[in-house]
Amino acid sequence: MKINFNSGPAALPREVLEAAAEAVLEYEHTGISILSLAHRSPEFEAILDEARHLTLDILGLDNSYEVIWFQGGGRLQFEMIPMNFLAAQETAAYIDSGHWAADAMSNVARYGNLHIAGSSAVIRYRSVPRILDIPATAKYLHLTSNNTIYGTQCFDFPNTEVPIIADFSSELFSRRLDYSKFSMIYAVAQKNLGPAGATLVVAKKDFIKHTVRPLADILNYSVMADKNSLVNTAPVFPIYVSLLNLRYIASKGLAQIELENEEKARMLYEFIDHSNLYQGIADKDSRSKMNVCFTIARPGLEQDLLAFAESMNITGIAGHRSTGGFRASLYNAITIDDVQALIKMLATFEADINK
Repeated sequence: MKINFNSGPAALPREVLEAAAEAVLEYEHTGISILSLAHRSPEFEAILDEARHLTLDILGLDNSYEVIWFQGGGRLQFEMIPMNFLAAQETAAYIDSGHWAADAMSNVARYGNLHIAGSSAVIRYRSVPRILDIPATAKYLHLTSNNTIYGTQCFDFPNTEVPIIADFSSELFSRRLDYSKFSMIYAVAQKNLGPAGATLVVAKKDFIKHTVRPLADILNYSVMADKNSLVNTAPVFPIYVSLLNLRYIASKGLAQIELENEEKARMLYEFIDHSNLYQGIADKDSRSKMNVCFTIARPGLEQDLLAFAESMNITGIAGHRSTGGFRASLYNAITIDDVQALIKMLATFEADINK
């Protein structure tokens, strides 16, 4: 199999894929495929229950938090957040740290007022904003913890009484944090959690119980929580594969996963910094441990490098279409050996063109 450095849908651990493949044929002696499992069956309710307990346990959160599954990806969350929590005359604060953070901000004006608490747009998002202006009256502060397109990551979070909502899509379950600082976090599954098709929301019960306007049940966090994510037909298979991955994370331990992610990022950044051909994009104090973004010093070689990588069974290192360059996503399923193979490929390509 190829080593998949894609930013999403991303690589999953082989043991997760094998267990999922078995369940596609037959789920736990039920006589039916997981793809045909009824979303209101006792078997699926058990999947939801285990996923809830594992999520809270791994994140170090208690039962004051709800675990809710949605469809619609991050863009639905961008819309639902102000829809649920921001009244017409109220203000929400947003940190503009990259493409997806700006996309989240673009939904606010339909519901209330937007305050940009900090932005790094003027420097093309090379770093995470650190000088922040957070109004005490803001209904919430929204931030994006890891920026996949520009390869930056937040390592220090604001100390504020304003409720914080964080998009953890591309780094959830990759490191230890005090997640109780956040009133709500959310993550699309297709990074460190599972396949595309499900979005995980973890939110304080007290925070989501009051919405500011009448909403359909499917768009109401509190109702979705009360109905155990089953207002509509839930994405059974993506949630099940996410459960398999949660079991994998729990068995390995978040501390060990964090250590491995630190080492993978260190190795690759160290190679890039000592190369005469490759150049990092993000400022060093904001470098993402999940998405290593870099360019090549000799224009015109981009397609040659991508083709060479494919010939070495390495895929998914092309940069985002809006920025070009290259991006290696070092999610949990990527091993240290995988990163060593990537470095060897990059070094071989550099040596070959310098002959």
